[in-house]
Amino acid sequence: MAKNGGAGLPLAGITVVTLEHAVAAPFATRQLADLGARVIKIERPGTGDFARQYDESVGGLSSYFVWLNRSKESVTLDVKSPEGRDILHQLVGRADVLVQNLGPGAADRLGLGAAAVRERDPSKIVLSITGWGSDGPWAQRKAYDLLVQCEAGLVSLTGSPDEPARVGISVADIAAGMYGFSGVLAALYQRRATGEGAALEVSLFEALAEWMGQPAHYTAGSGRQQPRAGAQHATIAPYGPFTTRDGHTILISIQNEAEWTRFCDTFLAAPETATDERFATNTLRVANRTVLDKLIAGRFGELDAAPATALLDLAGTANAGLNTVSQFLAHPVLGERDRWRDVATPAGTVRALLPPISFGHDEPRMDPVPALGDHTGHVLKELGLSPAAIAALHDRHII
Repeated sequence: MAKNGGAGLPLAGITVVTLEHAVAAPFATRQLADLGARVIKIERPGTGDFARQYDESVGGLSSYFVWLNRSKESVTLDVKSPEGRDILHQLVGRADVLVQNLGPGAADRLGLGAAAVRERDPSKIVLSITGWGSDGPWAQRKAYDLLVQCEAGLVSLTGSPDEPARVGISVADIAAGMYGFSGVLAALYQRRATGEGAALEVSLFEALAEWMGQPAHYTAGSGRQQPRAGAQHATIAPYGPFTTRDGHTILISIQNEAEWTRFCDTFLAAPETATDERFATNTLRVANRTVLDKLIAGRFGELDAAPATALLDLAGTANAGLNTVSQFLAHPVLGERDRWRDVATPAGTVRALLPPISFGHDEPRMDPVPALGDHTGHVLKELGLSPAAIAALHDRHII
């Protein structure tokens, strides 16, 4: 079983240098670290990644930073100074992958645009994560997660019929991070075969645009937009939450006609409902959702949660509890599948979930979350700097 350091994992021996902030790029690089890559995170002296200040909920640390930055090495460096920039170029020269989600044009000003890096070394893989793309009419605009959710149309689909709502997680950032991660993996595979690196770009907007594919096709094909349906499904019925007699909320999902028939027979105890002309197909059930939901709600109101769940299971009806985050943290699937691990942080040990990718018996890295500048001295020594030179850089606030 692989322990700290990632030996034996697929990306062991790969070095990533990352100029990153917030969520999208850190999510991509943390997943590379999970699989054994060495990830050297360059941070601004004094403040670091601004996600460090997002909140103080984890013993004074940011929940975002703790989630996204385990197993990385934090190096503080004033990259605007000549000395800092020289050190940065040395680190990139030794790396396999450069990742950055700096503001528009910042990487080019540092001499680390993809074209410049790959001109010096064609084997380098450079991943740039942008907001709206590196060119085009919105290249210079700021792109925060909720702004992207709005522009991609996602917020118009989410929430109640009366009020739109943002998705409760940073979904645009996460989408971009996932495509950045998979893009680097593909580029590493290509390089192994050809020796050539790659210039990769992922924008938050285009990553989320891909995830909007189904509603986009629905609207383009039908000429109308799916309605906001709260916790219900906009185009499938019955599919949504119902409250039991003892006050528990259970969400059910019917995916096909065989399931619908069994649900009517076993749970509703009303087999004739399956062929009722108002409910005989999914399209009709969606059109008559209000009447259908009232009928189903009445049945749930006759049952406590335990017998209701038993009947749903007997009918083969997919169902779930509408959990809080606290209930999710105590979920039996995570506990009984041994998915939790302890991760060290500057504020003490926290529990963290294993990544969803499993490699047999080789566990992913779950190394500490670094304090700001934790690894600066060690990394600079690797570059050949003496203790006196490192101390001088520190005194001049370059590191």
